[in-house]
Amino acid sequence: MPAKTSPTPRRGSAASGARSPAANRKAAAATPATSNGARRLVIVESPAKARTIAGYLGKDYVVESSIGHIRDMPGSAADIPDKLKKEPWARLGVNVDADFEPLYVVNADKRQQVSKLKQLLKNADELLLATDEDREGEAIAWHLVEELKPTIQYKRMVFHEITPEAIAAAVASPRDIDNGRVEAYQTRRVLDRLYGYEVSPVLWKKVMPQLSAGRVQSVAVRLVVDRERERIAFRPARYWDLEAEFAPVKKPADSEDVNSFTATLVALDGRRIAQGRDFTSIGELRAAANGDKQAPPLLHLDGQAAAGLADRLRSSAFAVKSVERKPYRRAPYAPFRTTTLQQEGSRKLGFSAKYTMQVAQRLYENGHITYMRTDSVTLSQTAITAARSQARELYGDEYVPDQPRVYTSKVKSAQEAHEAIRPAGDVFRTPARSGLSGDELRLYELVWKRTVASQMKDATGESVSVRVAGRSTAGEEAEFGASGKVITFYGFLKAYVEDVEEADGTDRDDRERRLPPLAESDPLNTLRLDAAEHSTRPPARYTEASLIKELEDRDIGRPSTYATIIGTILDRGYVFKKGTALVPSFVAFAVITLLERHFAHLVDYEFTARMEDALDQIATGQSGRVPWLRRFYFGADGEEGLKDLVSDLGDIDARDVSSFPLAGTDIVIRVGRYGPYLEQDGQRVNIPEGTAPDELTAEYARDLFSQPSGDKILGTDPDSGLTVVARAGRYGPYVTEVLAEDAPASTKPRTASLLKAMDLDSVTLEDALRLLTLPRTVGEIDGEPVTVQNGRYGPYAKKGTDSRSLESDEQLFTLTLDQAKEIFAQPKQRGRAAGAAAAPPLRELGEDTASGKPIVLREGRFGPYVTDGETNASLRKGDLPEAITLQRAIELLAERRAAAPSTKRPRASSGRSASSRTKTTAAKTTAAKTAAGRSAAGKTAAGKTTAAKSTAAKKPRSGS
Repeated sequence: MPAKTSPTPRRGSAASGARSPAANRKAAAATPATSNGARRLVIVESPAKARTIAGYLGKDYVVESSIGHIRDMPGSAADIPDKLKKEPWARLGVNVDADFEPLYVVNADKRQQVSKLKQLLKNADELLLATDEDREGEAIAWHLVEELKPTIQYKRMVFHEITPEAIAAAVASPRDIDNGRVEAYQTRRVLDRLYGYEVSPVLWKKVMPQLSAGRVQSVAVRLVVDRERERIAFRPARYWDLEAEFAPVKKPADSEDVNSFTATLVALDGRRIAQGRDFTSIGELRAAANGDKQAPPLLHLDGQAAAGLADRLRSSAFAVKSVERKPYRRAPYAPFRTTTLQQEGSRKLGFSAKYTMQVAQRLYENGHITYMRTDSVTLSQTAITAARSQARELYGDEYVPDQPRVYTSKVKSAQEAHEAIRPAGDVFRTPARSGLSGDELRLYELVWKRTVASQMKDATGESVSVRVAGRSTAGEEAEFGASGKVITFYGFLKAYVEDVEEADGTDRDDRERRLPPLAESDPLNTLRLDAAEHSTRPPARYTEASLIKELEDRDIGRPSTYATIIGTILDRGYVFKKGTALVPSFVAFAVITLLERHFAHLVDYEFTARMEDALDQIATGQSGRVPWLRRFYFGADGEEGLKDLVSDLGDIDARDVSSFPLAGTDIVIRVGRYGPYLEQDGQRVNIPEGTAPDELTAEYARDLFSQPSGDKILGTDPDSGLTVVARAGRYGPYVTEVLAEDAPASTKPRTASLLKAMDLDSVTLEDALRLLTLPRTVGEIDGEPVTVQNGRYGPYAKKGTDSRSLESDEQLFTLTLDQAKEIFAQPKQRGRAAGAAAAPPLRELGEDTASGKPIVLREGRFGPYVTDGETNASLRKGDLPEAITLQRAIELLAERRAAAPSTKRPRASSGRSASSRTKTTAAKTTAAKTAAGRSAAGKTAAGKTTAAKSTAAKKPRSGS
């Protein structure tokens, strides 16, 4: 059957395995049977998704995975086909002179899987591309078609949940590949490639090697840097007011009513008391209240004035001046979309955005929730019915409104999936009946609660504002204010309450502030009245949740990419975490300074948002891809293009963009090729790792300079007569000898690192002379010299290429040849068994939600790591040992478990399959033998068949 012309391919994975017999029977009844015994090949992205779907389809279907994207632009020069390597555009992977045609190559680690898919395709009568329903899924399907080149009919099979009913409906109603989405994907991919591959080398040359720039990544970094700049420029203001506790003279009749309430001084003689909002970021009082020039000037109380006023008011009589009551109503939150799920996952569960999406992916692939990359908050009619039914069952009819609630997306150009994130199926499983555990259960419960709550009634109640008046002994009219909220009907709040950012200073929606029953003129007793000091606070740093919200509010990038972007800026060291706060590094300051000065529009917030609008227009066919890319890269109408911007780097002063004067001092912060440091009058000192830029004050900088950083003279070596000194180096403290001025240039001084138990303050000449004897030769074993050395990971003995860890530092100086022979006679131990008893953990973090075992933080040979006793995971760049949280440790362990089998499975698989193909291999032609000689013994049958074909039939590795 002729292939349809369309585009679309994406990720995949081995498919096999059925679910329970009951599930298979249910699937067989729901899934359309093929006619004439036709065999359908279904390709998805991941093995888990493949296994789940295979359980819902009948015997006429083969479900296989692509294991993610099979093609991409070349990652290195080695990936570029030989015939294209000399092309001027080959480095970019985009032919900018031929309508920006991208070069795609099959990923090296996917070649075997592609061969397998091609082999399966030979035995299929129809191809169904069941990749995700968003733009990325469309792209994967297109790549599969481009690479597999099917000669049979192929269609897209789309669904937003993995249930028997949804899969059956998708099989029954396939569609063509959406070329608009593919075009939009290619535009974004080419744009990001040009941006990254043209701008990143500028950073390498002018700031530091191995840095990267990205269209959305760099703007996200700028947001974090700009917030830190605000914090650095911030100057706190101190102000005072009065806090009083009042109680009605007449006791409440109802014993359940509160008996007292707290109020704050709001006005004195008609002048409003200055509060934090009345001060600028540099600590100055604003001119008038709320910008009203006719209002009386604000009264800024200092400590002395506040204390005096408190003394004059303590014996005064107070009464209620006014009571204002208003109805309170709060509507439910819309069901989750990608960004709100990430935000609540961060606030409620402590998950990173990346980890939230990993857990959500597993829930989706195993049929528990709908597709998790979506801009939509819409629920299908069946989901609305399921949510209303469950709310009625759990909370009663009075909690469910007469009419279903309908939500519409406020996200501009929402295009990903077509329904909100909700529990899968026509009947929602409660968390207790979901069969889930650990973090999957916690996230599922979040989705379930939010969905059910979205179809419940509003929360209602009453808000109250009270003013209390009194006259001081000096005749001053003082007015205090208090507010309260009482919820009389909780409605949806019974099911779900959204968390708030701690820095916002707002209360959760279910938080009540109860006041006693009060009426105008009611007399009050004063239980407490004191002056209270306050200080304005700098703007809060972004957390993952608030950065995601900021990016979405500014229409920067696509919500489905935010988790990846935040992961990238953390992994690249542009940002690190202190608790949940995102802190920019000094390298980030240098990078953003360079980009702002020389590529300003590339990190301009509005320009980046307009770029997103243009990309959406390309997706809908309103604009053409090539003209837009040509304008961006080559420029037009007097507007400079990216190519010209990166061509002339002479105006960029590398030292200038990496230098930041420290306010009020002659100290300069500089970012060097090996890290940040301070410089003053030619003297330099390294800035400790993990220092937040706003914490680098003039006082702290002077403290760093005052610490001993020069040579500490220990004495003279009696044998050589050379001076021995101790120094603080970039890689730790060490001792060395000072050579004579007339020493030959080829002479190198002896140098040795201090042992872990030593420090610069206590090291002695005797210690240094012992250290300078290392490495020490103990003798010979089997004709090879044996030495003891102090290595990066501790003391060890070495014989040729063989080595053994020593149990203590002292053995460096005491180990004998006989003892060395005993050590090398023992089998080499690896891991923790190589040393003595394990050192005590640095910290105990808590219980792992996956394994149920305690997680501890330890110091290892390769740095700090977390472990539950079975799985070890190293801390990433930006993870500070002193700030690591239990949730972060759980995420690191989960990522490690997920990645662990990847390097082992191919070897085991190929080993098993090799024996089963021995007879076939023996019959191969010489060409096949040659190919086998170049390859691992475990090549698949499909791979060997391909190798046996003639050279003329081979396609270039790019797949183009």
